[in-house]
Amino acid sequence: MSAYQHILVALDTGNEATQVLSKAITLATCFDSKITLIHVVEPVIVENSYDMITSLPLELESTLVEHAEKFLASCAESLSLDAEKMVTTGSIKGEILSFAKSAGVDLIVAGSHGRHGLGLLLGSTANALLHGCECDAHIVRIIKTK
Repeated sequence: MSAYQHILVALDTGNEATQVLSKAITLATCFDSKITLIHVVEPVIVENSYDMITSLPLELESTLVEHAEKFLASCAESLSLDAEKMVTTGSIKGEILSFAKSAGVDLIVAGSHGRHGLGLLLGSTANALLHGCECDAHIVRIIKTK
């Protein structure tokens, strides 16, 4: 196995991020790899033909991006991790795969909730990354914490 030089860690802004990040740091330490943290905010589509939805703030998407930027910075700071941090908007699968290809990523690390049933075996994002990436992928099984 060749050494991984650049590991892309795809994170949600939930509690499970620490589990994924922990595995990624272990791998990065073993291979002396550069780490990039990425979070993708899916575009917020607001249909203004419904009166109830017009009460949503127009800045919702920028608020989500700002929250994600703070979250990634907090993760890196709490672990004293020197990592590039990337927050973007778009299709989660598409943005992660596009960044991985353009940045020369060797390994993508992401989490999966491991829901039951054949169709939910890996989850849609984890499955898409596993089958769509041109590099190796490491899918971390998320263990629910109380």
